[in-house]
Amino acid sequence: MSRSSQARASKFHLVNLGCSKNLVDSQSMAQLLGEDGMRPTETAKSAEVLIVNTCGFIGPAKQESIRVLNELAAGKKRGQLLIAAGCLSQRYGAQLLEWVPALDGIIGTRRWMDIVDFVHRLRERRSPEALYHLPETAHTVGSDEGGALRAAVQGASAYLKVADGCRRPCAFCAIPLIKGTAVSRPLDAIVAEARALRDAGVRELCLIAQDTTDWGHDLGLKDGLATLLETLAGAVPDIDWLRVMYAYPGYVTDRLIEVMATHQQIAHYLDIPLQHGHPDALRRMRRPANIDWVYRTLEKMRGAMPDLAIRSTFIVGYPGETETEFEALVKFVQDQRFDRIGAFTFSFEPGTESAQYGDPIPEDVKQTRREQLMEAQQRISLEKNQAQVGRVLDVLVEGQNDGISVGRSYRDAPEVDGLVIIDGEVPVGEMVPVRISGALAYDLTGTVEMPSATIVLE
Repeated sequence: MSRSSQARASKFHLVNLGCSKNLVDSQSMAQLLGEDGMRPTETAKSAEVLIVNTCGFIGPAKQESIRVLNELAAGKKRGQLLIAAGCLSQRYGAQLLEWVPALDGIIGTRRWMDIVDFVHRLRERRSPEALYHLPETAHTVGSDEGGALRAAVQGASAYLKVADGCRRPCAFCAIPLIKGTAVSRPLDAIVAEARALRDAGVRELCLIAQDTTDWGHDLGLKDGLATLLETLAGAVPDIDWLRVMYAYPGYVTDRLIEVMATHQQIAHYLDIPLQHGHPDALRRMRRPANIDWVYRTLEKMRGAMPDLAIRSTFIVGYPGETETEFEALVKFVQDQRFDRIGAFTFSFEPGTESAQYGDPIPEDVKQTRREQLMEAQQRISLEKNQAQVGRVLDVLVEGQNDGISVGRSYRDAPEVDGLVIIDGEVPVGEMVPVRISGALAYDLTGTVEMPSATIVLE
């Protein structure tokens, strides 16, 4: 059977694990396989090719990836191929075969665009040994190789990847080991993709990278993210929301603030992972430690955009974190009154700079600190949501069932933030005005705001 006829007769089952950046890579692999004639299937038993796009960022994600791979391996039929792709493959390589002996192939994060050729190579192999496709170089591959879109569409929203890799020195993070240094996608490629997504009916673009504020640095651009947002606002003015994710502290510039404030379609929302609120902890993390900059910049942003919603992320239990440092983190969160936060316990990662410190803080202490931080934030989130009662917010509808609909406002990024629960069934994909009538700790409730009747005087 020829390669082309073999592909047309094949189905693939692809499991995505991890973050939105992984989701983009998964949908890109699916696109390439589909162009080669393969068809996706929701069930593993009906597929000839099983692919897991793994996550290996922290310990729990690593264990989940290994568990899913072994579950697929346990039900693997004769002739089926099991491929591990993604971060765990890139970071651990041949070691992954020890954890999942039934693997047929291992392909890294920097070579997912070769998935079609890799599948064909696996089928044509003459040895039962697993094949590897892992780059030996430490740099990220050219970010527009392979011809696939660098976006993941979910309903009327899409994640649009603008760069891959990271050059930041964070001591706890394995991303540079996995992805390599930052490589920005060309501006014209991003614009072309944004237009294609718009034409496909997408209403929200979430710009993602390991660090969106670093976009354009390797292209010789200063203040690149502001330039990118201005260009997209002009190129796709009919996209309802342009949302910025994963901004890096210290690189939210005055120009970026101005661009966000003056272009209506740029959501007044910023995801800026700060990681801690005590300068000594931040220095050990090798993160920007100028807390005064954070206070000044957030005040400046809120002055330019009074309705700004800010999300941040924090790590508790980092090696050396004292009770005083943790209390400073809680006070920092209380002072800044973020709309949303995510809190994570420190995960020991071999090979990172923080590995030299070990993992000295007991797990029960970490969990207690995380719970205390989230309890403090829950009160803030409820108060922030209560302040929305009476307002009319545009809501992008994402689902409906039994007389209610659910969607998101500009204040809510996909998957990580809250929802707006709407009384009545509204078509999925519609953007509707909703008058907020109730507030929970993380979600809002409301009804569709009907337009006022027009009075005609005879």
